[in-house]
Amino acid sequence: MTPRDILAGWKAQGTRLSVTGADTLIWRIGDGEPVVCLHGVPSSGFLYRKVLPALAARRLQGVTFDFPGLGFADRPDDFDYSWSGLARWTEAALEAAGIGRFHLVVHDIGGPIGFDLAERGPERILSLTALNTMVDVASFARPWMMEPFALPLIGPVWTAMAQTPVFLGLMRFAGTGPTPTRAEIMAYGALLRMGDGGRAFCRIMRGFERTEAFEARIKAALAARTYPAQVVWGRDDPTLRMTRYAPAVCAALGVENWHEVAGKHFLQEDSFEEIAELVRAIAAR
Repeated sequence: MTPRDILAGWKAQGTRLSVTGADTLIWRIGDGEPVVCLHGVPSSGFLYRKVLPALAARRLQGVTFDFPGLGFADRPDDFDYSWSGLARWTEAALEAAGIGRFHLVVHDIGGPIGFDLAERGPERILSLTALNTMVDVASFARPWMMEPFALPLIGPVWTAMAQTPVFLGLMRFAGTGPTPTRAEIMAYGALLRMGDGGRAFCRIMRGFERTEAFEARIKAALAARTYPAQVVWGRDDPTLRMTRYAPAVCAALGVENWHEVAGKHFLQEDSFEEIAELVRAIAAR
């Protein structure tokens, strides 16, 4: 299959969701309590295409959608692409989808966005599963292969590489093991540039709220949580290294340790069954 075929099949499984500020596509697979899966960069809801059916097989409803500026979502020029702006939009998206209480799964910058979402409505969170993410945001430095996306002049040039062998090599190095095919990886690149050549994605990269105020807010929300939480990490992630970042997330959540699974940064590609089972287990609590 070509990347075009793969994306056509994935898009056909979703439905259009009208949200104030930017419309998107939402995917809902299965019955039972909803599990809302937030993606990071440089990805979209496509990252969870294997996780959602695995959740459905465990009598949960797997839910994901594309953040504005990524995937099949709108990419308006006047949108607030900061983490708090994306958290506000996610609140509106959940309202538009009719989702009340839910289990939350976050990954990469979906972590800070999801933690801010939890601060805004903690009573809606049934459980939290954090995958390869960050919480010490004030001191966070973007990995070397991601930093160019945030530079005003270099960003568009670097983004243009998303449909070249350079992107394939970077994804194999940092993102995935051998599981996804070449066409699947190149589908990630196509989704990154869809519609606007990646301009909105570059704005997301420049919108990281690496401030002490934002960090204090999300850490206070996590410390005050009353719902169960867990941390799951792809052991071979060279960008958010397990031994450096996982302990900080565990400390913020007040959990003793993390679950280690196979995979690099996009652990959803290689350990989707393990992730779904861990979510099922914490949902049962």
